[in-house]
Amino acid sequence: MSPITIVEGRRLSLTNLDKVLYPETGTTKGEVLHYCTTTADALLAHLHDRPVSFLRYPDGPDGQRFFTKNVPPGTPSWVKTCEVPHTSGEATRQVLIQDLSSLVWAANLVVELHAPQWTGDAPGSADRLVFDLDPGEPATIVECCAAAQWLHGRLAADGLDVHAKTSGSKGLHLIVPIEHTPSERATAYARALAVEARAALPDLVVHRMTKALRPGKVFIDFSQNAAAKTTAVAYTLRARATPTVSTPVTWDEIAACTAPEQLSFLFSDIAARRERHGDLLGPLLDLNRAAPLPKPPS
Repeated sequence: MSPITIVEGRRLSLTNLDKVLYPETGTTKGEVLHYCTTTADALLAHLHDRPVSFLRYPDGPDGQRFFTKNVPPGTPSWVKTCEVPHTSGEATRQVLIQDLSSLVWAANLVVELHAPQWTGDAPGSADRLVFDLDPGEPATIVECCAAAQWLHGRLAADGLDVHAKTSGSKGLHLIVPIEHTPSERATAYARALAVEARAALPDLVVHRMTKALRPGKVFIDFSQNAAAKTTAVAYTLRARATPTVSTPVTWDEIAACTAPEQLSFLFSDIAARRERHGDLLGPLLDLNRAAPLPKPPS
């Protein structure tokens, strides 16, 4: 029989808590749920009002993985959802994780959490700008850090406040709070800066997804600003060989990075980092930090 727990007055059946999800570290599903509950304040802050997409990996990262945006079958009635427009003209419904009980329910499904750059009350109106820096082997996050520093300076010159986190995989995410602007315009601005970075750093950066261009370079993926795209949420666990987390980092850490392991963090590292730094992405939640998006460079 699955154990029943009460979270915020709601009954939840938690399954297979002893199941090993990450064989390399022996990490169990119970430990994953514990991480989510102890990091809930930060996770919920960055998930708030954003329709969630799930990358599910119920048998661990080596098992079947599948991506879903629709509300999963069997979702409890008390889990909030919202209607999301679709390019086909038919709206869909997606989950909103607004409270601890909903977060524990989602964690029990074993998921990566992904969200768009807009909130459910303003679909397609971006309040964040994102750059996904993805290294092509043999490049690593070390090269991503060099590209990130160039982008940091360039965005700051446009009056924008830039924050960084690891992707939890191989690269870095740069996130900028912006005043609401159509996703198409945010994408155009991000693309223009990626092209500019390619011109400034031709031996380091590419702005096109073409695989043949990417070995040894950092691909600046600007496409995640499109209204239909999503990015891994801060503090989410990733479906990797080990239980890595998409972890906020400081610009000093980025400047000092000389080896990939310096910016690779497991779920067991997060409590100590939050004790030391607080939530480094907390400024994203301050509406006063949002700045108007400049026109794309010509």
